[in-house]
Amino acid sequence: MRRYGKHTDEDDIRTRPGRRNTRPRTNIRPKHEDAAEGLVLTVDRGRLTCLVEDRVIMAMKARELGRKAAVVGDRVALVGDLSGKKDTLARIVRIAERTSVLRRTADDDDPYERVVVANADQLAVVTALADPEPRPRLIDRCLVAAYAGGLDPLLVLTKSDLAPPDKLLELYGHLDIPYVVTSREELDDGTAVARVREQLDGKITAFVGHSGVGKTTLVNSLVPQEQRRTTGHVNAVTGRGRHTTTSALALPLSGSDGWVIDTPGLRSFGLHHVDPSRVIHAFPDLEPGTEGCPRACSHDEPDCALDAWVAEGHADPARLYSLRRLLATRERKEGD
Repeated sequence: MRRYGKHTDEDDIRTRPGRRNTRPRTNIRPKHEDAAEGLVLTVDRGRLTCLVEDRVIMAMKARELGRKAAVVGDRVALVGDLSGKKDTLARIVRIAERTSVLRRTADDDDPYERVVVANADQLAVVTALADPEPRPRLIDRCLVAAYAGGLDPLLVLTKSDLAPPDKLLELYGHLDIPYVVTSREELDDGTAVARVREQLDGKITAFVGHSGVGKTTLVNSLVPQEQRRTTGHVNAVTGRGRHTTTSALALPLSGSDGWVIDTPGLRSFGLHHVDPSRVIHAFPDLEPGTEGCPRACSHDEPDCALDAWVAEGHADPARLYSLRRLLATRERKEGD
């Protein structure tokens, strides 16, 4: 066994430096006053593609930001190599305050909140009228997330050549939510694209929808210079499409100062992060009926005024059912 005396001259012994020889820690962070402003276009495994003026820059998050992460749509400040040349890398040192945030969780019981898009002006909820069948419950969830995050909703109903939009518009057409109805033929000849563009000009619009509804096909028609892989296949058993978009991507709307953000297809849209008391704001047709509710009404109890409000014909019973179904999932989460 090797032993060392008190006064050894061995040079392979590691010694810990004293406190006086270590570099003092500081909470002072560099200000980076010369940082350039940029827009996050997409995020892929820790690398962020940003637009700085007219250059596309690859960047990573600076350690000083801690656990704060940048997402698509964020306005950021960058330092380092901003040339945009191949194999160069910049650093994101600041993330500007967000004006809006689209959040979701995997389900209502999942406490892990995912920020999908930042600073979008509106949320375009894309729904097919057939193949796959429309899912009003998912639409309602997207509307709740839009109102909670400060985004204006927009309904885009696709595949009207396969089914009429009347039934779905009975639920949402009278809610003062703008909507556009499209068909395959109208997409091919450009008339549907023109109608959708009217709702997008001058705005940052995030597109969401479950797989197979034609969301990415629509985005490709709006931004033809940036074709994303699409598919028209819908599983005959489940009625659901296959994911073709795997990450959110911001694309400039040609001939306009607007932006389109394509997001991955949804399987579910959890609302764990939304206060149950705010869910009613996504149902403007029902909200006036709550004036007669008792204090702290859960809107799913015998004394709730919404039952009489709907019975008098002020709103569709299916809308009340959707509200209570959303609230029921939130209450189960709160009780866990």
